[in-house]
Amino acid sequence: MRPVDVSAQRHILYVKLSRLGIILKKNLPNILTSSRIIVIPVVIGSFFLEGPIGNWIGFTVFTLAGITDYFDGLAARSLDATTRLGSFMDPIADKLMVASTILMLAAFDVISGIHILAAVVILAREILVSGLREFLSEAEVSVPVTTLAKWKTAFQMIALGALLIGDASPQWFPAMDIGLGLLWLAAVLTLYTGFDYLKAGIKHI
Repeated sequence: MRPVDVSAQRHILYVKLSRLGIILKKNLPNILTSSRIIVIPVVIGSFFLEGPIGNWIGFTVFTLAGITDYFDGLAARSLDATTRLGSFMDPIADKLMVASTILMLAAFDVISGIHILAAVVILAREILVSGLREFLSEAEVSVPVTTLAKWKTAFQMIALGALLIGDASPQWFPAMDIGLGLLWLAAVLTLYTGFDYLKAGIKHI
């Protein structure tokens, strides 16, 4: 029986783990981005669960997905792992998550009445910016994300998170009031930033 070369096996294992680490390092941002798309059915499914458990599952998954939106960009920059696929998927993942959540909140009357207008403004702007970015990409023109647009996104995500909690919130935390108030604030900023994007795009038409 041949003796086992432990050192050789350790070296092989080390090489394999190193290669795996390199692969994960290069693909970590894309994995985080993809996770936001993968968990959308979980957020949708949470609306069909009875009782507060559904609210809290939806809120938790949505919040974790929002956190990955920050970390995928941070990872891409710090690991020098920016890819064309990631640049393509990141805004799509954001828009799919936001649109799906808004539509479900409206379908279950969490967003209703006059507040539907705020939701329509946000969704219309997302479609406008997506179309504008696609058009400008053909002209090899990039549209940078402004600081105000980042604030809009932050208010929007907090609003949707609060609305996902909804009536399941404790008495000391008026989730519905906070969510609807921030939804309108996001809608106002959406109009302003959307006009800025449109104005920048018209220059290249």
